[in-house]
Amino acid sequence: MRVRQAVPRSARPRWARLRGSVLLGRFQHPAQVVVTGFGLAILAGTLALSLPAASTDPEPVRFLDALFTATSAVCLTGLVTVHTEAHWSVFGEIVIMCLMQVGGLGLMTLATLFALLLSGRIGLRARLATQTETKTLGAADVRHVVLRVVAFSAVCETIVAVVLTARLVLGYGEPFGRAVYLGAFHSVSAFNNAGFALWHDSLVRFAGDEWMILSICAATMVGGLGFPVWFELARNWRRPRTWSMLTRITLLTSSVLLAGGTVVLTAAEWGNPRTLGAMAVPDRWLAGLTAAVMPRSGGFNSIDVSQMRSESWLVTDVLMFIGGGSAGTAGGIKVTTFGLLAFVLWAEMRGEPHVNIGYRRVAEATQRQAMAIVLLAVGLVVGATFVLLAMTPHSLDQVLFETVSAFATVGLSTGITDDLPPAGHVLLVVLMFVGRTGPLTLATALALRDRARRYELPEERPIVG
Repeated sequence: MRVRQAVPRSARPRWARLRGSVLLGRFQHPAQVVVTGFGLAILAGTLALSLPAASTDPEPVRFLDALFTATSAVCLTGLVTVHTEAHWSVFGEIVIMCLMQVGGLGLMTLATLFALLLSGRIGLRARLATQTETKTLGAADVRHVVLRVVAFSAVCETIVAVVLTARLVLGYGEPFGRAVYLGAFHSVSAFNNAGFALWHDSLVRFAGDEWMILSICAATMVGGLGFPVWFELARNWRRPRTWSMLTRITLLTSSVLLAGGTVVLTAAEWGNPRTLGAMAVPDRWLAGLTAAVMPRSGGFNSIDVSQMRSESWLVTDVLMFIGGGSAGTAGGIKVTTFGLLAFVLWAEMRGEPHVNIGYRRVAEATQRQAMAIVLLAVGLVVGATFVLLAMTPHSLDQVLFETVSAFATVGLSTGITDDLPPAGHVLLVVLMFVGRTGPLTLATALALRDRARRYELPEERPIVG
């Protein structure tokens, strides 16, 4: 058996020492690599969209429009300052589609896949970085997980693209080439929960078309639930008692939010002649289902959001803030966080000493992490809403809707995105970036190292409430 001898650091070539000190020495936590990777993807997308070939407008592309669109695509949001189908050329649309795919799979997942294809080997630091992005539970099987994530995404996007292409050809008379292009673009956008559409009214023209609407809704929900949930269901779908806590919380919370959101939004808009009121009864329920699915980070709309009632905006705000599943393409604080805090509240109301879900007890560190995520998210949304209110004449419900949509990387809008000043667009860019990378991920990336406390202080219980 051959034994490899370690090469002293001083004996390594100068480029190897520089690479180790610059690329690895400055990133003490994998989360820093993830945040930096997303930032570089946004920069590359901004430069590509700034090219004259990316726009149909003879005037040069504004840097802020290119930055906003690139951030929205990489962060899977869908908010736009210019109309996608009218402003960007085919080259620009392809750039946006590639950015959505990169954002959906995760830069660390793609980087790991490329490393496997080139060398067949992967280092521990790269494993940890990919684990941070995909939120897998172990670093030993990252290679297997990455390949399954890529294969799962490709299969789902292909199926949806085929269905959309066939429907556009047979039902709407689109030329085959154009239908394939539209099907592929909207399949990538839907599965990755990006919300970009090549129709100026999003899905409003298809509000009563079950094939188009249900296909895009299904892709949105599949991508938004999260890869770990689907992988576990594929293994143990016949044995619910063996499901992990993540799968239990995700499925239960998602089902409750989907059913409740459909009923509440349909009832709220039932008599509104500007949204559901002018539709047939079956189409109303289909549009109500879409209105409940898309705030989970989908970003498409089959009714005019700007014409919805204030109470519907509020319900949509809540759904957007919660978002979708962990390790998926959805944004928000995640249904796992929301569901976990619901169980914490239930245990506290019952006087239970511990929080139990199924046959497992929730660790106290996990409860603190969930609380930290919610508090950070609330603080960011409130602060950004205050700033936007100070710089725009729009109402509170409109500004809050826009802020939550950006932070939760949803992409729905009441129509005020174009009217915001440049400073407002920059603020939304920051919100989209933070919403995609995650408040805790960003905070961890800025920290140089974990701090361990070597002593414990005496316990005291202040009055709460």
